[in-house]
Amino acid sequence: MKLAKLLNDAGNPCVGRVSDSSVEVIDLSAGNFTCLSALLAAPDVLAAAEALPATGEQFSIQDARLLPPIDQQEVWAAGVTYKRSQTARMEESEAAASCYDRVYNSPRPEIFFKATPHRVRGHGDALRIREDSAWNVPEPELTLVLSPKLKIVGFTIGNDMSSRDIEGDNPLYLPQAKMYDQCCGLGPWITLTASMPAKEDIEIDLKITRDGKIVFDQATRATEMARTFEDLLSWLGRDNSFPAGAFLLTGTGIVPNSDFTLAPRDQVNISISGIGTLSNSIVQG
Repeated sequence: MKLAKLLNDAGNPCVGRVSDSSVEVIDLSAGNFTCLSALLAAPDVLAAAEALPATGEQFSIQDARLLPPIDQQEVWAAGVTYKRSQTARMEESEAAASCYDRVYNSPRPEIFFKATPHRVRGHGDALRIREDSAWNVPEPELTLVLSPKLKIVGFTIGNDMSSRDIEGDNPLYLPQAKMYDQCCGLGPWITLTASMPAKEDIEIDLKITRDGKIVFDQATRATEMARTFEDLLSWLGRDNSFPAGAFLLTGTGIVPNSDFTLAPRDQVNISISGIGTLSNSIVQG
């Protein structure tokens, strides 16, 4: 089952069950749920979602006004979990190369805070490249949807926008390279855990279009990750709590070469098996 957050006919946020061609709005109040994150915190999310009655409103996927599937959860991210990411980070900065080399092989992963909800955008929205950066890339990432108890209840697509020149100048600038308005894409919806394919069958594909032409096209697989989901969660949860739940972007295995940078009006499309496609345009300034 897939769950989307969207606007209903009255322009109010609501939650819907996604089929192949449409989104059926469901009545959260019938289960005493106040929002999507409350439903995701249920002991059995699938059973709870299946039991909720439909409101009668239904939209085609094309016409649905989708919102990012987040309420008040925090968004975190893991870095250097793929070999390609390690290589790219070492290319950014000779001074920081040893740091990225060591973290790839270290028992402790790189985990950092990515975004608050107001910095997140959904399917069809614009993501931002920083005005003070000249080297920017999207980072397509399989994203874990976590309950307050850090149980994996679903998966979505994440775009961890990154300013490579800022981070490469000094690794201490990572927060500025990663965290700013419109720095993170999530969506288009959440696929509950039971409906996801096995990890070995999950492909992650990135296509970037500029002036109607594809200027970047590459894919990888979730099995290329050097760490397990459980390992990342065990570190995220150390001395940490998440009352509203969280999203964890699990790292990227696709990084464009050093001669590529995003430009305003580019279109970024990230497709992941079992979920769908997250599409965002790019703005700057």
